[in-house]
Amino acid sequence: MIFIDDNSIKVSGVLLPGLIKSIEIKDDARIDEQEVKGSSVKAKQATGYEDAKVTIELILEDSPNATKKQKLDKIQNMFKKSGQSKPLIHEIINEHTSARRIKKVIFKSLGTKEENKKQQITVSLEFWAYNTMTIKATKNSSKKTSTSKSSLDPAYQSYLKNDRGKVPKTNSSPAVDDASTVNYSNRLSKMPY
Repeated sequence: MIFIDDNSIKVSGVLLPGLIKSIEIKDDARIDEQEVKGSSVKAKQATGYEDAKVTIELILEDSPNATKKQKLDKIQNMFKKSGQSKPLIHEIINEHTSARRIKKVIFKSLGTKEENKKQQITVSLEFWAYNTMTIKATKNSSKKTSTSKSSLDPAYQSYLKNDRGKVPKTNSSPAVDDASTVNYSNRLSKMPY
């Protein structure tokens, strides 16, 4: 669970150490662009929304209770504990995120920056909104019906339905395969080599 209480943020019941520099929430619409022949302008179509992103910046400094490295280790364990293979889902409770309709998040990234001659570590935490999706499985029926009309010739459609797999009957066959009537030695002697 994540919640912000004035100057504090809790993630899964653990208070984030450090000073809160900023909290930013960004939510984008998903828009596809299509090229249209003969037009230099691309057609745009709205297809939904991207997942909202919550970014929190903290400043870690040494204090009487813990060093900045110990505070960073505490945040690292919230992001990814040793042996953890998947990110965890957290509930977020805050006026700002509530107004943006964000309830659950995934810990997406953890960035840190330590500058020379400064006695602090800047930490950037990124969370992505998590929207559960229910997928219903349906059983396919064994009968398939076709509702599309074909532009094939009716005689050919009849052939496909009824006569397919049968050899068409003809009066005479143009192919002759009678090896007994062919004299190969005569043919070979008349060849111009």
